[in-house]
Amino acid sequence: MKNIFLTIVIVGFYQLTSAQGERKYIREGNEYYAQENFEKAQEAYLKGIEENQDSYEAAFNLGDALYKKEKYEEAAEQFEMLANTSSDKNQLANAYHNLGNSLLKTQKYKESVEAYKNALRNNPSDEETRYNLAYAMEKLKEEQQQQQNQQDQNNQDNQNKDQKDQENKENQENKDQENKGQENQDQQNQEQQDQEQKDQQNQQQQQQGDEQPPQQGQAPQKQGISKEDAQRLLEALQNQEQQLQNDMKKKKMKGNPVKIKKDW
Repeated sequence: MKNIFLTIVIVGFYQLTSAQGERKYIREGNEYYAQENFEKAQEAYLKGIEENQDSYEAAFNLGDALYKKEKYEEAAEQFEMLANTSSDKNQLANAYHNLGNSLLKTQKYKESVEAYKNALRNNPSDEETRYNLAYAMEKLKEEQQQQQNQQDQNNQDNQNKDQKDQENKENQENKDQENKGQENQDQQNQEQQDQEQKDQQNQQQQQQGDEQPPQQGQAPQKQGISKEDAQRLLEALQNQEQQLQNDMKKKKMKGNPVKIKKDW
C-alpha cells in the first residue's frame, strides 16, 4: 500500500508540473501574440504542446499564430486536426470556423463553405460564422461562373480554331487544285508548242526536199502536170486526129473518081 501511494503522488506531481509548464507557455505565447510577434508566439505554443500534447488551447492558439503569419495551409492543417480530435461542440465550432477562414484565404471556396457549415452545426447561433459562410458561398459562385465563362471561351476558341483550320485546309486544297490545273495547262501548252515546232520542222524538210536539184548520176524525177494542162493536151490530140481523118477522106475521094452512068 505504501509503494502504490508513492506512485500516485509522483504521477500527480508530474501532471501538476506539466500543467503549470503548459499554462506558462500559453501565457507567454499570448503575450507575444498581443505584441504581434507571431514567430515568438508560435515557439511558445509549441513548447506548451510539448508539455501537454492534448492541450486544445495551445494547439488552437498555434493555429492562430500560423494564420497571422499568413501560413494559411499550415494553419488549416492545425485546425482540421483539432476538428477531428475534439468532441466538445464549442471547441468544434471554433476549430471549423478558423478552418473555414484558412481555406478561404487559399481560395478553396468549396472546402471553406463546408467548414463554415460544420461550424454552424455545432453552434447555430454564431452570426460571424453565418456571415463568413454567405461570403464564401458568393466567392464560390463567382469562381464557378468564371470557370463556366472560361470553359465557354475555350469552346469558342476551339470552334474558331477548327473553323480556321477547315478554311485553311479548303484554301490549301483549292490552291493545290489551281496549281495542278496550271501544271496541266502548261503541259498542254508545251505539248502544243512541241507539236507546232515538229510540224514546222517537217514542213521545212519537205520544202528543202522539193527544191533540192537532182544529184549527179541520178535521173531527174518525173514532174507531174496539172489537170487543166492534161485536158488541153487531150483536146489538142483529138483535134489533130480529127483533122488527120478528114485529110485522109479527101485524098481517098480524089484517087477514086466516081463514074457517072449515062442514061442513054
